[in-house]
Amino acid sequence: MLFDMGQLPADIRYKILTATVTPRPIAWVTTRSRDGAANAAPFSFFNVLGHEPPTVVLGLLRHPDKGLKDTARNIVEMREFVVHLVSHQMAEAMNATAVDAPTGVDEMEIAGLQTLPSQMVAPPLIKGCPVAFECRSLSVLETGPRQLAVIGEIVCAHVAEQFVIDARRGYIDTTGLDLIARMHGAGWYARPRDLFQLVRPPPIE
Repeated sequence: MLFDMGQLPADIRYKILTATVTPRPIAWVTTRSRDGAANAAPFSFFNVLGHEPPTVVLGLLRHPDKGLKDTARNIVEMREFVVHLVSHQMAEAMNATAVDAPTGVDEMEIAGLQTLPSQMVAPPLIKGCPVAFECRSLSVLETGPRQLAVIGEIVCAHVAEQFVIDARRGYIDTTGLDLIARMHGAGWYARPRDLFQLVRPPPIE
């Protein structure tokens, strides 16, 4: 079936995209406002873009009535954020920070989370996450009246020691991280346990 995306209501476009582009990694993003208030929220319109320099992209949606949410506003104004990857163990706490709360409410306090200072940016690290990327914004692109695309450079990465196999070679215990990914519908997630491997074809001479 052909879906003409330009002719569909926004909620149907959203359902088609989120039901087909799966699994999607989750960026659990912390930011700080101009007055120093910390904020945390999860986003599944997220991925890495490259490694020279190491970059990530976030798709941030505006609230239909309130405009930019705290995360987007803080990144636009302060140009710094931290992306945490979410382990299965941290899933409930991540979900708690997805609450639609008024500006100024600390979602991390609601979720019972502890934080640690970052090394190179102002927003805090969420204690217990196996991976965190400290980022500075390179570009903010308004891709539509209700959405922004943020490209950020990863200035440093934190990986919990127990998952580092060989730091010099960059070998990480990926399956041991037990990261979750966003699936379809309301509240469905996945754990990447059912793996298979394909050998890349050799170059054609």
